[in-house]
Amino acid sequence: MENIILFDDPAFRGTLLPFTFTRPIADIRVGILTIAEKWEKHLNATTGFITQDYLQDKFNHNDKPALIINGILCPNPNLIEAIKGLGPNQALWKEQTLLATHEVNPMDFQLEAAKNKDRVEYDGEFTAIHKPWHIFQYNGSEIRNDFEIVTKGKISADINDPHTKTYEADNIFIEEGANIKAAILNAEDGPIYIGRNAVVQEGSIIKGPFALCEHATVNMGAKMRGDTTIGPYSKVGGEVSNSVIFGFSNKGHDGFMGNSVLGEWVNLGADTNTSNLKNNYATVKLWDYTRGGFSNTGQQFCGLMMADHSKCGINTMFNTGTVVGVGANIFGDGFPRNFIPSFSWGGAAGFTTFQFRKFEEVATKVMERRKLEFDATEKAILQKVFELTKAYRIWDKEA
Repeated sequence: MENIILFDDPAFRGTLLPFTFTRPIADIRVGILTIAEKWEKHLNATTGFITQDYLQDKFNHNDKPALIINGILCPNPNLIEAIKGLGPNQALWKEQTLLATHEVNPMDFQLEAAKNKDRVEYDGEFTAIHKPWHIFQYNGSEIRNDFEIVTKGKISADINDPHTKTYEADNIFIEEGANIKAAILNAEDGPIYIGRNAVVQEGSIIKGPFALCEHATVNMGAKMRGDTTIGPYSKVGGEVSNSVIFGFSNKGHDGFMGNSVLGEWVNLGADTNTSNLKNNYATVKLWDYTRGGFSNTGQQFCGLMMADHSKCGINTMFNTGTVVGVGANIFGDGFPRNFIPSFSWGGAAGFTTFQFRKFEEVATKVMERRKLEFDATEKAILQKVFELTKAYRIWDKEA
């Protein structure tokens, strides 16, 4: 079995914040799988990560000789062929970006050192996730790609419920243990994947491409538009369009979410709505951590980017292109600002700091509900993020 290590390219790690505060780039979910899981499936590999020191205890790697691959890359046949064809002292490049190389001792890997290896130029196409909006922008095509590899050689479970209506049933795959009742599944425009022990409740309407990962739930009466992924152990209701939920998060009630990305352990209160289109139809600007200001995405549709462990209260309204960091708690009437730093507490009326002691109490309770522990490793990561993001909480400077 191949040993694969996916590295965080310094050129792109910052551009994927706030999601990479708590994970390596390759742990981002786009399509059905995370980027790391894609490489595992395609190469029959075990994967590890080269990432920030404070993340390395959770996302580690072994020290055996490995194929080192840039974590922004989603695999495709031509890229895989090029990587497999690399010799021991060769490195695959696309202009200024290192795509892959071999390393006898992964502990010795240095991006600069790869420049001294024999250069192989890659002239093919690939999908690279290096901006937050790429996660939803490429989600439909990645659902299609993942559907092929995830279902290859397998037979779908039957939908035994007589009140469920399907369109293009051959383009729908149901894993064992899934439960579907009185729903409409339309796969005419793309595949629908329903994961192991997932639940689709009565009255739900689902349009492909769509992925519902293991143990996730679509609540009754929900409308799931295409190019959407609901990650493992998540619950979703209302109307969702072209959005990605990484896992263990809830948008369980009515309200619209479009062209958005939610990390893990996120909760949106009932009737939360996200704007994904400006009134003047202009392209959307999004907070860019590498610039310390807003950058034009070039996208006309762009909604909410909310990182791990953030929450909002009922009837929250998010403006087009809002970025919420890690561990924020948002509530109150009116539109909050469209950049909300990590560990913020408040809303349109103003913010204070969500002190780590209080945050830890909430995170512990939330994870206990899923029979998981907010352990020392998780705590250390979140404490580090709390420290790293203090500069954005300008009210701390005033205190």
